[in-house]
Amino acid sequence: MRKLVLLALVGLGAQLVDGSLGMAYGVTSTTLLLAIGTNPAAASATVHLAEIGTTLASGTAHWKFGNVDWPVVFKVGLPGAVGAFAGATFLANLSTDTAKPVMALILFTLGLYVLGRFTLRGLRTDRLGHPLRNRFLSPLGLFAGFVDATGGGGWGPVGTPALLASGRLEPRKVIGSIDTSEFLVSVAASVGFLIALGSQGINLGWVAALLIGGLIAAPIAAWLVRHLPPRILGSLVGGLILVTNARTLLKSDWIDAADGTRYIVYAVLYALWAAAVTYSWREYRKEQTLPHHTATQDHQTQATPA
Repeated sequence: MRKLVLLALVGLGAQLVDGSLGMAYGVTSTTLLLAIGTNPAAASATVHLAEIGTTLASGTAHWKFGNVDWPVVFKVGLPGAVGAFAGATFLANLSTDTAKPVMALILFTLGLYVLGRFTLRGLRTDRLGHPLRNRFLSPLGLFAGFVDATGGGGWGPVGTPALLASGRLEPRKVIGSIDTSEFLVSVAASVGFLIALGSQGINLGWVAALLIGGLIAAPIAAWLVRHLPPRILGSLVGGLILVTNARTLLKSDWIDAADGTRYIVYAVLYALWAAAVTYSWREYRKEQTLPHHTATQDHQTQATPA
């Protein structure tokens, strides 16, 4: 019972982060399941079964708050479902120990790019409203879906920064659309795992606990993302990607860093993340006061006699 309560709390926290930042439900939940000894395929299957419910609830909440771009959902979600089914089948028959560091390095680089871009430059607005093309969304969905199924999480960490970097969709709609399209990915991955594994290693009680926690958090997260400033949101997302994937890289066979080295790196990354969010907040406040200051100056100029 104690383990189920813990899983429910993890599901709540993971969905709160995922629904407001567009990533981390799968990564957080799968990490916990692996830590208590679940094999990778069963852990990913358990999380994706829970995500069928959480992504449906999250997508509905985001839709009601106006955070969803439906053409993007289908253009990225349907290829994502194909990739997720292929990834689930692949993972059920093969270890992903070699692939994890490669994926983590790619995602770490994306996180560094997003953190730097949004912190130093803010949201790119010259492309907002421009259509996102199929030739970009289809390969992105296929790749992100495959990574998500094989890694137990990855739809958000791959899809969210890629769409944010395009500058064509405002952050809240990027997050809402990625969260909503993840329903298609979760269904496809779950079907793939059930065909390949059956019910072997899947604990339905754990699925229910993760689901309940996620369902509670989904509407809160959808409301939160609507009220977070885009610049700050970008800095939060970038830092989350960096910290999450640094952990995978430092523990991989490529680096296998000592505990002391890992703690130093984590401390530096957390300090960088905190500084970036603080700077973004200050710049956002300046941007908010600038229009008012300019309008006041214009009014005073007009009121001054020639």
